[in-house]
Amino acid sequence: MKISKIQKVFLIFILVSATILPGIGFAETSVEEPEVRIGVIPTSESMQLGSTGDFTISDKNTGMELFAGANEDVTVALESTSEIETFFRLQTAWSSNQAVVEDWLQLAQSHGYPTYLEPHLNGWRLIIGEFPLNASWGEREQFRQEVIEKGLAGPDAFWREITLVDGETTIRISSGDEEVITSNPIKIHSDNNLVRFNGSNYRGNGEVVFNSSGTLAGVNILPVDDYVLGVVPHELPPDPFGGMDAIEAQKAQAIAARTYALNNLGKHNNDGFDLLPTTADQVYGGYDSEHPISTEAVRDTSGIVATYEGDLISTVYHSTSGGFTANNEDIWNSPAVPYLRGIPDAERGRAAENVPSLEVFKNSANATSLRAAKEGDFEADWSRYHRWTIDWTAEEITQVLSNTFNTDVGQVLEINVLERSDSGRVYEIEFVTENGTFYEKKDQIRWALQYINASGNESPLLSTLFYIEPIQDPRTKEVIGFEAYGGGWGHGIGMSQTGAVGMAVKGASFEEILKHYYQGIELELYY
Repeated sequence: MKISKIQKVFLIFILVSATILPGIGFAETSVEEPEVRIGVIPTSESMQLGSTGDFTISDKNTGMELFAGANEDVTVALESTSEIETFFRLQTAWSSNQAVVEDWLQLAQSHGYPTYLEPHLNGWRLIIGEFPLNASWGEREQFRQEVIEKGLAGPDAFWREITLVDGETTIRISSGDEEVITSNPIKIHSDNNLVRFNGSNYRGNGEVVFNSSGTLAGVNILPVDDYVLGVVPHELPPDPFGGMDAIEAQKAQAIAARTYALNNLGKHNNDGFDLLPTTADQVYGGYDSEHPISTEAVRDTSGIVATYEGDLISTVYHSTSGGFTANNEDIWNSPAVPYLRGIPDAERGRAAENVPSLEVFKNSANATSLRAAKEGDFEADWSRYHRWTIDWTAEEITQVLSNTFNTDVGQVLEINVLERSDSGRVYEIEFVTENGTFYEKKDQIRWALQYINASGNESPLLSTLFYIEPIQDPRTKEVIGFEAYGGGWGHGIGMSQTGAVGMAVKGASFEEILKHYYQGIELELYY
């Protein structure tokens, strides 16, 4: 038999069994299921560690037992011979090129900026600046724009809370009067296969390790499928999204989550784990978040992954497409990926003219012409973000754009869409103000054109599939604000989660769902 590229990576020959998994059609394999490490507490100076059952804590390096307990929590804390400091620091880029790193450091230091290199994936994260945790967003944004102008960062630079520790560090484990100190990472194993970090339960085992900043990371270690059990209910909750009627969507989400996990093993290796439990990777809630329907979907698709030409694919997904998914290169600054092509979230053919017009957006917050029809959008019945409207007063739009471009833009006179991609999404936008004209492209448009949410804070625009019009005073015709009519939530690339639910309810299998949103892929049994 032909061995796929993903199997070659592990140098393992697949043994095809005569038995085929019922209802799936994939040959059984002898490949062992990998484990994944989740940084459930990515960085902390202390945490609670324990279990609902009997457990032991041991030194990871020596194997020596340090503590034994039953249905309790112990405190695990970082001890240091010097001060531990946490600041906001700006991550500007990553590079494996030593010359690039040295040039960046020389330029940054010539301006007197604090700098920090964080090892990551055989290279370095380039980090600049140092702001206390109570520093305002405006103060930090002014600095970000300053270093962008000086060529030290790009527009995708972002702030992180980073703790730096100098001197010797140890881990202290304490419970009541009992206390143990070790200079090595520690492991926790429970007889009931459940470990607890800060009150939350997780399958498998746990570790507390030193991360790249020298603080502590709480790591949950478990088989990939057990990890996916805690992902699917968060990424696509069975309630309210279809329950058993949409279990094929649950299966599609399980395969997407499993493929993502396997494709990103080692992503955060320098911090002692593979994946974060947040939208930075996939939302993971552990044992406490598991749901019977999701669990059935994960177990029924155990080991199945999505591939393209034998390689694991990038299973990016989003909440709601608004009617048409996006080509990856139209949203992100990345080369075109053959399986991440924009396609209609419906059965209406492939033509871009099927993207709803401004009139469709304006006529209804969730256009009934697209609901429950044979050729209607799959997601329309399942997402409140299938259609939306957002408006800004003149004062609000001035505030938003002034914050975005780090200057007082004054009165906003016009907002013009200069170019749209094939999916109908805004590709380039122009903001004409009394103090200049400003431009933005691709997904950065969502961050440039933020809106004031119910809490009074700025939030990124829901998607780039929108039309925008001025609001005029009916008497004076003066522009008194702007209103956007849009559809979808998220970047729009890959699988629409609510669209997957709609497809499942209308009878599509998980294979049909995945092959609809990821063009030209195959499904394989990885383990």
